[in-house]
Formats: sequence, C-alpha cells, structure tokens
Amino acid sequence: MKQHDALPLTDYIEYPEDEMLARSESFYLDIKRRHSIRQFSDRDVPKQIIENCIKAAGTAPSGANHQPWHFVAIHQAEVKKQVRQQAEMHEQGFYAGRASEEWLDALKPLGTDAQKPYLEHAPWLIAIFSQKKSETNGKKQTNYYVHESVGIATGFLINALHNAGLVTLTHTPKPMSFLSKICQRPEDERPFMLLIAGYPAEDATVPKHAQVKKPLEQICTFL
Repeated sequence: MKQHDALPLTDYIEYPEDEMLARSESFYLDIKRRHSIRQFSDRDVPKQIIENCIKAAGTAPSGANHQPWHFVAIHQAEVKKQVRQQAEMHEQGFYAGRASEEWLDALKPLGTDAQKPYLEHAPWLIAIFSQKKSETNGKKQTNYYVHESVGIATGFLINALHNAGLVTLTHTPKPMSFLSKICQRPEDERPFMLLIAGYPAEDATVPKHAQVKKPLEQICTFL
C-alpha cells in the first residue's frame, strides 16, 4: 500500500460472534418494517431530526471520498406546492402515453397514478442531487463513481430516517430538471431522487405486492 496520511482506527467495536449474529438478525427484522408509504400525515417533524439523518447520509463511502452529493431539505409549503405542480405535470405525460404498456402494467399492483398529494402533505421533501464536479478549498475537482456514491448515500438516508421512526417514499419524476430550478442548484448538479419523509397517515396502507420480497436463494450466491 502506498504511503499516505492516516489515523489509527479507534472507533471500531468488535462483538462476540453470538452477539454479531443477534445484531444481524435484529437489524434484518427492523429493516423489514420499512415500507414505501404514499399516505402521509401533515404532522411536523423537527428540523434537527432531518439534519441528523442527512449527516448520517453524509458518512457514506464515495469515490476518492469526494462526497458528490447535495441534499435540499424542503419544508416550506410554497416550495412543496411548486414541486407537486411540476411533478404532477410530468407524471400526467408519463401515464398518458410516455410510459410503455409493460411499464404501466408493472405499476398497477402498486396503485400509483399521476396524482401526488403527499408532495404537499408530508412535512419534508428531500431533493438529492449528484455532482459531476465539486469544490474543495476553492478548487474544482472531478468526481468519480458519482451515481454509485450518491446511491449509497441515499440508502444511508432512507435507513437513518427509518431508524428515527419516520416513513419514506422514493420518487423519481421524469424529467427531474425542474427540481434544479426550484431548489436553485447549479448547472453541474443533476437531480438524483426526491425523498418524501414524515409520519404515516392513520389510514396509511402498504400494497400487498410491495411486501413480496425475493428469498435469499434468489438474490444471493455463496461461492
């Protein structure tokens, strides 16, 4: 390994093997309770909770540790209204002809359509942007493995919000360029995903189809 500045690893905690097994099973059982929700309560969520979850997302690994992401946490009602108007306009085009029949058939078990009331109803929208280039110490630098890095950070964020006791929904309207304008982001950033976060409505439901997960033997091979 090439010589480089490094610090000793001091915060790693090793657990006994039986505790490792228990912790791995406990985490699995907890994350199984995470669901994509489309009925949100308008009950407010303190800003500090969202801040902590975004800080957790910011610890994700990234290409060359360039951290090529930016999160815009939207709480203002007027901004959420703008997001909903633009998203629904694009979604109407998607459901009215831009999407293939195969795609629409795949979505039917989830009950989705062009109406996105949760974009205004939920307390927080988090727009996630990817950065082809970023600035460090006043100098522009090229970022590497951008989509992979931002995808991992987004996964961290979803898990952090779930761990905090909130529910989420991933939303990727096509195109998403309107988010750049609404969020006033620079041209070298691209919208990656819109994450809706808050409490579930009292009558929130989960599609049966969404609860069907592939068994281990279909998603993993041990060699």
